[in-house]
Amino acid sequence: MFLSEIFALSAAACIALSGMLINELNGRVDVIRLARWQMIAAFAMTATASLVVGGWRTIGLEQLGFLALSSLFGIIIASTTYFSAIYAAGPRTTALLFSLTSPFALLLGYLALGETISARQGLGVALVISGILLAVGLPGKGPHRKTEAIAHHGIPWKGVALGVITALGQALGSLFARPAMASGAEPFSAMAVRAGVAAIFFIALMAVPLPALRVASRFSGRSLALAIGSAFFGTGLGMSLLMAALAEGNVGIVSTLSSMTPVVILPMVWARTGKAPPLLAWIGAALAVAGTAFISI
Repeated sequence: MFLSEIFALSAAACIALSGMLINELNGRVDVIRLARWQMIAAFAMTATASLVVGGWRTIGLEQLGFLALSSLFGIIIASTTYFSAIYAAGPRTTALLFSLTSPFALLLGYLALGETISARQGLGVALVISGILLAVGLPGKGPHRKTEAIAHHGIPWKGVALGVITALGQALGSLFARPAMASGAEPFSAMAVRAGVAAIFFIALMAVPLPALRVASRFSGRSLALAIGSAFFGTGLGMSLLMAALAEGNVGIVSTLSSMTPVVILPMVWARTGKAPPLLAWIGAALAVAGTAFISI
């Protein structure tokens, strides 16, 4: 397996774990405060790592511009809607919708970068997407439904809309990050720029006199620890791995593999709830693994 594919799959695992931690904050921390905590923590982590590896010198003005645009779409917009989707529809439904990143990325890669995919890789992409849909596109009934953040009587349309926006924002973020990574930007430094731009934005929001941005919520050390942990695995480590994957890999293929979060999240749900996901979920995971083989070999 190529290194970029390993990075992309590792990013999927980190993002899945981050989603599970974010779900624990539902009802405790509002979305804007969570985003502010996450971006500050992610910037501190990735900037420190960048200093250790000496990566700041790989960021020039051109890379800075691309990474700022990547931050706008992939973090400022996508992270906010991602947190909101988890709160509105639960982590499993949000993970399913997040898988839409791959078809969006393939379309954008074709239109903007002129990238092509071989027939074998195309089959692999189809298998991965089919596996993801089968793994999490199950009826929300019985004990398995308890893995969602809240109980719904019908389709959570608000969460669906937020999830679709998240997927499109993530795909655009990957598209704008690709030129910077291809020109040699160091992954931790690239992520530090993206997180730093987002942190400045969410800190600046504190000065905006809108009641909707000042939701009252009680501070607790446990909530802050969960937010920092989700930032480490998601925005920090997970997205840095994604940046590293984009430095070498095809934007559509990398985005597809990093969108395997719905499959990776199944054993995490099992560990958290003590209830095994249905058989069809595991069959879907097997299809995704087969698709990964077609893409990587």
